[in-house]
Amino acid sequence: MAYGYKNAMSEDDLFGPPEPALPPSSAAQPLAEKLRPKTLGDIVGQDHLLGAEGSLTGMLKRHSLASLILWGQPGVGKTTIARLLAAQAGLQFRQISAVFSGVADLKKVFEDAQKLQRAGHVTLLFVDEIHRFNRAQQDAFLPVVEAGTIVLVGATTENPSFALNGALLSRCQVFVLRRLDDDAMEQLLSRAEAEMHRPLPLDAGARATLRAMADGDGRALLNMAEQLFALPPDGELTEEQLSRMLSRRAALYDRDREEHYNLISALHKSMRGSDADAALYWLARMFAGGEDPRYIARRVTRFASEDIGLADPQALPQALAAWEAYERLGSPEGEICIAQAVLYLATAPKSNAAYKALGAANRAAKETGSLMPPMNILNAPTKLMKNLGYGEGYEYDHDSEEGFSGANYFPEGMGRPDFYRPVERGFEREIVKRLAYWQKLREEKA
Repeated sequence: MAYGYKNAMSEDDLFGPPEPALPPSSAAQPLAEKLRPKTLGDIVGQDHLLGAEGSLTGMLKRHSLASLILWGQPGVGKTTIARLLAAQAGLQFRQISAVFSGVADLKKVFEDAQKLQRAGHVTLLFVDEIHRFNRAQQDAFLPVVEAGTIVLVGATTENPSFALNGALLSRCQVFVLRRLDDDAMEQLLSRAEAEMHRPLPLDAGARATLRAMADGDGRALLNMAEQLFALPPDGELTEEQLSRMLSRRAALYDRDREEHYNLISALHKSMRGSDADAALYWLARMFAGGEDPRYIARRVTRFASEDIGLADPQALPQALAAWEAYERLGSPEGEICIAQAVLYLATAPKSNAAYKALGAANRAAKETGSLMPPMNILNAPTKLMKNLGYGEGYEYDHDSEEGFSGANYFPEGMGRPDFYRPVERGFEREIVKRLAYWQKLREEKA
């Protein structure tokens, strides 16, 4: 459902005034909080959602804000966008975290939202880390979303396709927030300098390094900038001095979640595309993220057969040798062995003929059921079996001049399929010639 309420009722009207509290000291606020955008137009790096032609901009213009899932890495503005959407649409804003909330918390929020709804107002409920809720907890949102009691805005760093159940996803629109690019990060640094009334103590190289160290996370960037503003004035820092002083933000990587599969897919497809440099980059990204090199070695070994096969018969031995070498050396020495295998496979001639052939043979095996092998290629270890014709008519290939009998090895009644179709690349070019020669002999002998 979508809503276009413009006049929000104050919480005091429904629940009484809140207990008095001292206003937070501006000086005590972290820099990232001081610079939190006050309007949607202040948010950087998300023009595809909030620009003049952005998806969320269009919703607000139509007064039709729907329930949303905001998917993006930390520090790109998910919480801020939710707050400002509520303000722009005139909705009551509530926020909970799935990490710290349970069923009782949800029940209380829903009850409060129902009171607001009876007074003609709608609640925008922002749920941070919504993927942390289990399926039953996610299902609890369904009736209140359908009844229009709340507009749900969930934030997640995980792929919603895997982290959220289908029923909830079907009632929400998913919007992807982009990693903050270099221009967006520079805008944040400029705002920080304006807020602090002085420039950061960095030379040009160090400034670029600072942006890179934040890895697209605006909050991390401002937190590091705040540390630099606290330094006593002593000239500009160089890139080397900055790197010694600040820790680089850890790369996003979770070995049992989406990033794990994204990077192994990137490595696999870079090798398939014969781009050795890209393959090395994604390999290094996986190493930097703490991936188990044995997992990479296993996937590299599969690649050797799936994407190269007999186009280069040495591909599989190279992959296995790298895997074994890593087992002997361990990290970090053994990682170069895996890198060598990645380079070999990326630069090898490619063929998926073996992969496709197995797939075709698997389909044929399922379709033909339990057809018996032809009698001529069955052993006859007993007299009874010999009398029944087991092994009768078998031609010993080595007895022929060409070392090829041309006999039929498929079940009786089954046509001769063509599973393996080698390509005209690498060593398979020679196999094409062999198969053509044997087919010619087969036809002559037939």
